Amino acid sequence: MFTRRIILAGAAALAFAGSASAQDWKAKYPELTFAVVPAENASGVTERWTPFVAYLSKELGVKVTLRIANDYAAVIEGQRAGNIQIASYGSASFSRARLTGVKTDAFANDMNADGSTGYYSVFFVKASSPYKTVEDLKGKNLGLVDPNSTSGNNVPRFELNKMGIANAEGYFGKVVFTGSHENAVLALSQGTVDVAANQWTNEDDSTLAQMLTKGMLKNADGSAMKKDDFRIIHKSALIINGPYAYNTDLPEDLKAAIAKAFFDAPTKDKAAFDRLSDGQKKGFHPATTKDWDGTIELIKFVDGLRKKAS
Repeated sequence: MFTRRIILAGAAALAFAGSASAQDWKAKYPELTFAVVPAENASGVTERWTPFVAYLSKELGVKVTLRIANDYAAVIEGQRAGNIQIASYGSASFSRARLTGVKTDAFANDMNADGSTGYYSVFFVKASSPYKTVEDLKGKNLGLVDPNSTSGNNVPRFELNKMGIANAEGYFGKVVFTGSHENAVLALSQGTVDVAANQWTNEDDSTLAQMLTKGMLKNADGSAMKKDDFRIIHKSALIINGPYAYNTDLPEDLKAAIAKAFFDAPTKDKAAFDRLSDGQKKGFHPATTKDWDGTIELIKFVDGLRKKAS
């Protein structure tokens, strides 16, 4: 017969076991490194992510250090080496990591303000330009983001292929990797490129919208550029938002604690969450690694295009 004393003793034993388990992983991981794939300049990344990383440190009870990677490949290789325990990926860079044997598992991705979990790759031109379609840009300069960028390279090449342009380097006068989503928009605004690939969720949620809000884009006379100064000439099919992923080999209770901290963030530290998302996201959506199986197939396809072009 179960008595109150037995039940209480059992609960205490479970609590002790849970506490001991947590202490085990804290002893092994007294510090966790959280790496962020660059989408903007380093100071912008720091300002955006620092409050959220401080929140994670508080929730997990160990120091969480923010690492701003130089490029997508640095995050992939950092997780491969075990130097990065948590990472914010783009869909293509996560898929590349999985394809090359990195032991990393997705646990969440961003939920947009309307509850959706996707975005688009678009081609931007300046509204003052004569370009209305991609066909108008033959021989002109294309600005991409990074070889492992989803919306800034892989999806654009897939979209171009659907238009009959299998070799972007042969079609455009020049194809340049700008290094970040912000740099691609800057290159377009300054006339370095004639068209730029970038990410876009809606009129108020995109790299362009963020840069306009921060006053980062200027006309030649120094006046602030506006949304109407840019035009989208092509938009891809919906892309799943990139994942947050942790090392596969982390202790299960640590992985559960990390996921819980993310999902609790919008309510437990709304200020940090809103700073992270500029108020454009609703929260974090539970995800699994298999959610990006389709993106892996896309990466394989784009790799095939590159091989044919070379």
